[in-house]
Amino acid sequence: MSDLPILDTARTVMTVPAPEHAPLLLAYRLHNREHLAPWEPARSADYYTEAAARRRLAQSVAEARAGSALHFLARERASGAIVASCSFTNIVRGVFQACHIGFSVAAACQGQGLMHEVARAGIDHMFGPQGLHRIMASHLPRNLRSAVLLAKLGFEREGYARSYLRIDGKWEDMVLSSLINPIEQVDSL
Repeated sequence: MSDLPILDTARTVMTVPAPEHAPLLLAYRLHNREHLAPWEPARSADYYTEAAARRRLAQSVAEARAGSALHFLARERASGAIVASCSFTNIVRGVFQACHIGFSVAAACQGQGLMHEVARAGIDHMFGPQGLHRIMASHLPRNLRSAVLLAKLGFEREGYARSYLRIDGKWEDMVLSSLINPIEQVDSL
């Protein structure tokens, strides 16, 4: 899959994996099921199968090739295990040049700066080679780890959306934020 980007960080290699990597994705999802459940949509039992992981990876490859999303999975250099995900979705070109970011990190890797490292590499790719102008993020008001991470990455709060996303089976409010390409800001002065 040499046509898809590969991003290197100090501790990981980030790729849009092929369907044959479904066992790795499934292991990540199973090991972090409880950890991620409060922050994600409710998942059916079928979600946690190798067949479903294979379908998701095939879809992410198709979206990457279509230019509508980049779903990076970060694999630890030493073990090869997936330790984080960082997705850039709803990529819109034309006059908007923007996307949304979503991310997760393995429970065992929290508090080590790994998500910052992975997200920073992804953002640099989206603002650099992808040439985007704006990246938008949303997080639950009670998700303080995401709020701190986004602030450290330079995202600025833009608003508060009531009943915005269906998370863990119920409609939840979200804090909305964005990051503007700093290179473009300097170029436009």
